[in-house]
Amino acid sequence: MKIVPFGDSALLVNFEQKIDIVINNQVLSLFKQLQEVKEVTFLIPAYCSLTVGFGDQTSFKTLSKQIEEITSKSQSTDLNLNPRLIEIPVCYEAPHALDMSEVTEKTGLTQQEIIDTHCLETYKVYMLGFVAGFAYLGSLPEQLFCPRKTDPRKEVLAGSVGLAGLQTGIYPANAPGGWQIIGRTPIPTFNPKAENPTLFKAGDAVKFKSISSVEFEEIEKQVSSNTFNLEEYYG
Repeated sequence: MKIVPFGDSALLVNFEQKIDIVINNQVLSLFKQLQEVKEVTFLIPAYCSLTVGFGDQTSFKTLSKQIEEITSKSQSTDLNLNPRLIEIPVCYEAPHALDMSEVTEKTGLTQQEIIDTHCLETYKVYMLGFVAGFAYLGSLPEQLFCPRKTDPRKEVLAGSVGLAGLQTGIYPANAPGGWQIIGRTPIPTFNPKAENPTLFKAGDAVKFKSISSVEFEEIEKQVSSNTFNLEEYYG
């Protein structure tokens, strides 16, 4: 672990620089413990690092020492034994699966094999970033490995589900992007007006469920007419 300054009022805690569930658990364990430190103003967990903001009541040197003491005493990195599980309905049919043919070509799998494999796994939310509410989910089975598009789109619709390397993710809002789009969910995953704007948080578990275009349209109508209740949907 290495702690370095990150501007005048923040520091960066770097763990081993690779995507690994144990390392990410170390990040989330420290994230959880620092929530109790009153001098900390904000926390941003990533794959293998944690950004820590602080106010005038402390300093880089003092907070660094606190972090070193916390990590030296912490024995457990297995924070996610019982993560919150969120099931996301996805329509993998046209016109939502914009890059399905490209993914079948690059992976050598059929469309149904891609859908079945994508829905079989349970994915960890490693971090949120890129745009507000974008959850980086991993890791994909190796047979679904697919590089990003060489020519990114200027706009990808909110709810689009994509692949990039061994990651999968859901676009929370219309945004440019180069992930390979294999489907779309009608479920809103980001609402800037809500008290808790993002559906996901780091450490959550996510599973995808295949739905038909008819089911997609039914949920989409409820969302557009403001009759869709996300809390009720998830019980």
